[in-house]
Amino acid sequence: MSAKSRIARKHRHRRVRVKISGTPERPRLNIFRSLKHIYAQVIDDVEGNTLVAASTIDGEVANQIAGKTKREQAAVVGKVLAGRAQAAGIDQVVFDRGGYLYHGRVKALAEAAREGGLKF
Repeated sequence: MSAKSRIARKHRHRRVRVKISGTPERPRLNIFRSLKHIYAQVIDDVEGNTLVAASTIDGEVANQIAGKTKREQAAVVGKVLAGRAQAAGIDQVVFDRGGYLYHGRVKALAEAAREGGLKF
C-alpha cells in the first residue's frame, strides 16, 4: 500500500468515526486489514475497552485457515468473532469498515459475522 493510499484510508476512516461510536449496548465492530492478515475487534468506545477480538494470527483461527484463500480466511475470522461476541452477550454492533471498501475480505468477514448471529 502506497503512502498516498494509506493516508486516504486514514482520512476516510476519520470521517466515518466522527459519525459512529460504540456504546455498551451496541459496541463497534472494527476491522483492520493488512496484506497478509485481517483483524477484527468489538470495542466499547465509552469505556475504551476491547470486548472481543479475533484475527488470522489467533491460535484458534490459525488451525482453521490453513490452505484457504484470504477471503475464506476473513470469513472464518468473522464466524469466530461472532461466536465469541455471542458468548460475551453481544448480539448487536455498529459496523466500522475502517475506511476500506465494502468488498472482498471486508465483505466476507461482515457476512460471516452476520451468519454467526451478529446484527448490524
